[in-house]
Amino acid sequence: MSYPMPHFEIRPATPDDCALVMHFIRRLADYEKLLSEVVGTEDDVRRELFGDNAIVRAAIAYEDEAPVGFALYFFNFSTFLTRRGLYLEDLYIEPEYRGKGYGKALIQYLAREAAKNGCGRFEWVVLEWNKPAIGFYKKIGAQIMEDWRICRVAGDALQRLAQTGED
Repeated sequence: MSYPMPHFEIRPATPDDCALVMHFIRRLADYEKLLSEVVGTEDDVRRELFGDNAIVRAAIAYEDEAPVGFALYFFNFSTFLTRRGLYLEDLYIEPEYRGKGYGKALIQYLAREAAKNGCGRFEWVVLEWNKPAIGFYKKIGAQIMEDWRICRVAGDALQRLAQTGED
């Protein structure tokens, strides 16, 4: 007996996908035990992905017609390479669809986007405790940059820093 193979596809997000993108953001945050930090809304997603000054993009993975995951990304710049780069902000695959190659397919999709746009690099960060993701990223050829640390100024600290030196 043979079973039909599911159809898998990755499509760029459209304005009609804003609720779905927000759903995946919440699912990812829950997985990372950071759900309480999600303050964005569907309207925020719409503005940032499709508004006049949009710089963020999203791709959605589908098995048959069921959305199974997403990637959220944007272009940054490397001063040393003097070329743009593609930065993967978030990647998420629903647990019941993991192990089917869909995460790798999304990474490959983004690698093609990077190559198509003349990027000199493709980067992302991974939580130190997320050993399954670290193992997956190493397996596909990613170099884990052990000597680099993320610096962040956000919320009230960002507002204070922005006002420093103002008269």
